[in-house]
Amino acid sequence: MKVVSGFSEETAFEVRLTGAQRLPFVFNSPHSGRCYPADFVAASRLDRGRIRASEDAYVDDLFASVTAFGAPLMRAHFPRVYLDVNREPYELDPGMFDEPLPAFINTRSLRVVSGLGTIARIVGEREEIYRASLDVDEALQRIETLYKPYHARLRHLLARTHVNFGYAILIDCHSMPSSVRGQDRWRRPDFIIGDRHGTSCARSLSDAATRILRDLGYHVVRNKPYAGGFITEHYGRPATGLHALQIEINRGLYLNEVTMEKHAGFKRLAANMATFVQRLIAFESGAGLGPMADAAE
Repeated sequence: MKVVSGFSEETAFEVRLTGAQRLPFVFNSPHSGRCYPADFVAASRLDRGRIRASEDAYVDDLFASVTAFGAPLMRAHFPRVYLDVNREPYELDPGMFDEPLPAFINTRSLRVVSGLGTIARIVGEREEIYRASLDVDEALQRIETLYKPYHARLRHLLARTHVNFGYAILIDCHSMPSSVRGQDRWRRPDFIIGDRHGTSCARSLSDAATRILRDLGYHVVRNKPYAGGFITEHYGRPATGLHALQIEINRGLYLNEVTMEKHAGFKRLAANMATFVQRLIAFESGAGLGPMADAAE
């Protein structure tokens, strides 16, 4: 965790790539940001450990190898708990603010009701984040200066990839807690592959991702409980050659979830992620994932 004065001096996000893009893949890590604005930390009622509970810690590092293969890796530096780009732009909880929200705000989505809107009300196991009500203008400013530029850059990456290769494959990279609250004996699978129940990418792509991870020895399930968030749903248009696949990684494989530090499993998992990407690239090269790929299957 790094405390920063703000994002005027600290880059809010970046795209990493070694040399020219050689693959139709774009990897995205929207929740691995570890730079926390000082005023946000001061406004939170949580300590610096609990405030990181929803962070997809080091997922960007797990996929760092993709840049050497010729695929861009986009990653946020701002944390999910400050602003969540895997939501609609204006999913806000009216109970969080000191005055009425504009009429165009979506205040009734299931994500808002659960406390996990574009600006979250809770973190981790339903812990309230803020000491006091928020200023509406400040919240809208986060959306204007962080959310909209982030998605503009992601759209540009996907559009350029689609033009250059004839199609584009977005791999949206996330992590999840190792167990469910109140069900400590029920450990989540190692990976969950989300394709919005077959609508966000060619089924052959999600089949291949699942098969590769299982061949590497992991327990993998599809779409339960994570079928893919706003990014997967919004950008996945397989009929036009735009494929979006979400990957959720069990944090217990690589992270001490109390200290938020990498443990000995990180190195092995990162190596396996490099192997996973290499095999997915090999699959893609012969899969024919251009427009109307699903119709051809």
